[in-house]
Amino acid sequence: MSEAIISQLRSRATAQKSFEKGEHLFNRDDPVEVMFLVTDGSVQLARYQADGQMAVLQRSGPGTVLAEASVFSERYHCDAVATTKTRAFIVPIAEVRQLLDDDPAFARAWTIHLSRELQSARKRAEIAALRTVSARLDAWMTWNDGRLPAKGDWKALAEEIGVSPEALYREMSRRRSRDRRASTGTGTMIDE
Repeated sequence: MSEAIISQLRSRATAQKSFEKGEHLFNRDDPVEVMFLVTDGSVQLARYQADGQMAVLQRSGPGTVLAEASVFSERYHCDAVATTKTRAFIVPIAEVRQLLDDDPAFARAWTIHLSRELQSARKRAEIAALRTVSARLDAWMTWNDGRLPAKGDWKALAEEIGVSPEALYREMSRRRSRDRRASTGTGTMIDE
């Protein structure tokens, strides 16, 4: 998110609040009265499916605004849950709407930000439409210049591509074994 957006929102914040891991910042169907600017920690925006499975819509860290798509909504369309101890500035939604109405530079920066978020959402939808763990991981890697996150971030990667951590770990193990065989020239390479 641009520094222009962050500084404008921070200057209009009426409070800063801390949230413990697992605490909800807001719940689905709560009225949209404030926006949250995350300063420390991390938050997931999630919706729960009929079978109880969680679909992560957004992961937010420091310098991000939660549920920016809700700025003109009456109610939040998802839950916001702190995934670590989190601090956030609280900005009245009326202030955000006024900035969008009265400040063309802010409105342009907001539009650019939303465009990038839309591109990211489309990328996630494209990945989620793929049938296999291998295909989803390949697509994610293509979008991320072929680099995997650090091993400690694999669980978050599994959530992002919509597979269980165990399925991702099995795929990573399969790839390591394949790469070892290829580097030593042993074994038969098969298309997986």
